[in-house]
Amino acid sequence: MRIAMNGVTGRMGYRQHLVRSILALREQGGLDLGDGTVLWPEPILVGRREHALKALADRHGLEHVSTDVDAVLADDSVDIYFDAQVTSAREDALKKAIAAGKHIYTEKPTATGLDGALELARLANAAGIKHGVVQDKLFLPGLLKLKRLIDGGFFGRILSVRGEFGYWVFEGDWQEAQRPSWNYRAEDGGGIVVDMFPHWEYVLHELFGRVKSVQALTATHVPQRWDENGKPYDATADDAAYGVFELDGGAIAQINSSWAVRVNRDELVEFQVDGTEGSAVAGLRNCRVQHRSATPKPVWNPDIPATEVFRDQWQEVPDNGEFDNGFKAQWELFLRHVYADAPYHWDLLAGARGVQLAELGLKSSAEGRRLDVPEIAL
Repeated sequence: MRIAMNGVTGRMGYRQHLVRSILALREQGGLDLGDGTVLWPEPILVGRREHALKALADRHGLEHVSTDVDAVLADDSVDIYFDAQVTSAREDALKKAIAAGKHIYTEKPTATGLDGALELARLANAAGIKHGVVQDKLFLPGLLKLKRLIDGGFFGRILSVRGEFGYWVFEGDWQEAQRPSWNYRAEDGGGIVVDMFPHWEYVLHELFGRVKSVQALTATHVPQRWDENGKPYDATADDAAYGVFELDGGAIAQINSSWAVRVNRDELVEFQVDGTEGSAVAGLRNCRVQHRSATPKPVWNPDIPATEVFRDQWQEVPDNGEFDNGFKAQWELFLRHVYADAPYHWDLLAGARGVQLAELGLKSSAEGRRLDVPEIAL
């Protein structure tokens, strides 16, 4: 199977999708479909910078690179088009791939607005192709453990979800920034709401219930940064967002997202879930629980030092299995969907829900009010 991979010179496209997913599948001998068929992924590295593409190909022993997207899409031997470009370039590229009859697998957000995201889903369905959107957080070990707790009824009635995500992204003057500069320019499709609210939509939707309303406040805490060439520029996009989400079933979620926060937690993202029967704190890999029967009885007294180590009162949830890289796990599911017609529901409509929540989050902040999140359909 031949997969056109556009955007693999970027951090996420290279590390997670090329190296830790497609090349990892090759290293394990391909993907066994269980019926005697073994899929062997043959990536075609696509992008604008030919020298960078050739350097990656040489590093990993790959044969095929191209700077001509149209020519790659016109090649009948190409089965799947994958997109990890900057958001502003993604929508048009996906439309071309759909028109060429390629199956689509793409990073999120799928488009710069809800109308465009829904149009992509409609075009893909009309073309009869298979399509998927990366929703990697669902495959993290910590969230898989959390889902196990939910499915087992551990929480009773879930009351609330509190999420903390982020880290300090250096400004780029005296230390190199960990993220590309376009992330901080709204005119280039940057901003933490556009980047992270699609993640929060599918995490909340899949684990706890559909998002019914959103109230958000955004900020640009660091107004000036330095780009990859060491030149200062004005940060025009939000680098922090503080959101409150009402969910089907009555639970309330509060999620803070920031690239201007220093980490004082065990992992870069953590979700605390509180229910009538128990609570849990899940991160990227770990998950801790405290059941109702083992919940201590703290007493508020600011006049004496705390006599309890509260973190020690929680129990670690065991792995009870092996966890593969989350991006690779979803790639495997999508490839099984394409070649063996296995079930798969993380499609372009699911991606459109993420775009919708980001769009409404920005509108909520701009207008200073809570907004309903209507259900969308094709």
